[in-house]
Amino acid sequence: MLIIDAHLDLAWNALHNNRDVTRAARDIRAQENGIEAAAPGLATVGIPDLQRGWVAVVAGTVFTRCTGKPAAGVDFHTPQHCHAAGRGQLEFYRALDEAGIIRLITTAAGLADHLALWRRWEAGATRETPAPGLIVSLECADPLTEPEALNDWHAAGVRLLGLAHYGLCRYAGGTNSKNGLTDRGRKLLKVMAQLNMPLDLSHTSDRSFEEAVQSFDGPIFASHSNCRTLVPQQRQFANDQLQTIIDRDGVVGTAFDCWMLKPGWTRQDGNNGVTLTTVADHIEHVCQLAGNSRHAAIGSDLDGGFGQEQSPADLDTIADLQKIVGILEDRGYASEDIANIMHGNWERLFLRVLP
Repeated sequence: MLIIDAHLDLAWNALHNNRDVTRAARDIRAQENGIEAAAPGLATVGIPDLQRGWVAVVAGTVFTRCTGKPAAGVDFHTPQHCHAAGRGQLEFYRALDEAGIIRLITTAAGLADHLALWRRWEAGATRETPAPGLIVSLECADPLTEPEALNDWHAAGVRLLGLAHYGLCRYAGGTNSKNGLTDRGRKLLKVMAQLNMPLDLSHTSDRSFEEAVQSFDGPIFASHSNCRTLVPQQRQFANDQLQTIIDRDGVVGTAFDCWMLKPGWTRQDGNNGVTLTTVADHIEHVCQLAGNSRHAAIGSDLDGGFGQEQSPADLDTIADLQKIVGILEDRGYASEDIANIMHGNWERLFLRVLP
């Protein structure tokens, strides 16, 4: 079954961790074995793995932030540093597109054409596996030197946008912060509305979430967020927050990081007791809240600063996302509902919000 995954940090891994994401995950592991400065974790994501797992489309992030607490490759000293690092990641995606390794998707018509190509391949009408499609997502707005700069980034191909990451970011309070929107963030939401850009609420603080949904009338979604009822920590969304996204016809992508899947998880736990069935629990919780299958999806974040050792124990590479189909079948989900979760809900949202 075709899959759309709404959150992968491909460019960040490539440029800031020097990971060759054009290779299969097992080849990446062999390449990085014994290298002291290798990227964090045992690789689970390479572009060939996307093809092998029928992952037809991903949202590929541009990921940098500027919180005043510098960290190598992640948190930059100035907005100008942050901007430059982010533009480099965008250029990486363009280079992959020019080489035919991925296909950048910037319009609804482009997405429809791309999925039609994959469906012809799925039906056996073509032999060569298509390249994955990629929609560029600005995970955190900090690379924007000013709110109006979003116009330039949008013209360059960015189509999805989140306000914050961890801590107090330039546009909003993020994960583990009690801050809300900044004045700059309020201005940014107005620019987003003018561009009809959808707002990714993942990583917002509770206060930022509340203020954003009150002041922004455009499309909302959560690219990679789990359920606070199942894992009681601020990084996940409470039921009322999930319901807000559902009521506005948004979609919630379930993330695959063990600490977002298992209450009280620590690195010492490894992936003991966490499987793809645990992932399905979060998917099912969203479905139960909605009363249907139209708002739950996948936002794996499988390359988000961790690897196989911090992913579900029965997942070796991202190609194993296909196992979720069988898990949902065993729970009695109809084929139409499974298709919604694996790709249909993101397809519907992206066709609605892309120009």
